[in-house]
Amino acid sequence: MVEVILTKEGKKQLEERLEELKNKKRREVAERIKEAREFGDISENAEYDAAKEEQAKVEGEINEIEAKLRLATVIDDVDTSVVSVGCTVTLRDANDNEKILTIVGTAEADPFKGRISNESPIGRGLIGHKTGARVEITVPNGKQIYKIVKIKNEQK
Repeated sequence: MVEVILTKEGKKQLEERLEELKNKKRREVAERIKEAREFGDISENAEYDAAKEEQAKVEGEINEIEAKLRLATVIDDVDTSVVSVGCTVTLRDANDNEKILTIVGTAEADPFKGRISNESPIGRGLIGHKTGARVEITVPNGKQIYKIVKIKNEQK
């Protein structure tokens, strides 16, 4: 089994999504299936086929979220003396540009929101380093050098 690392916030978001899927989306899809059946012969009914396809997607997402939650290790006590999962890190690059990244497990990663996986090249490269450290990280387009300016607990 693969361990799923989640922050408290990430676990809460998954639980909320699961609740929405089970209590709202399932009912909506069931209603669409019922309505589509009323149109008659389901063997040539596009509405019925689309609703059944959506039902399969909803059930698949429910199963996926339940598995993630079952396998989850929730990070709730974050040590900010070094970069670790759950930390928000302020970095400065060679051009003196600042970047703020939160290190999360792969299930929560969203690079467009500054949430990077602990398994990504930058995430792996930062973990275990202290404030003030100069870190050289190999990324797909070469090497990046960052100075760790600040480490804080993302969950506080």
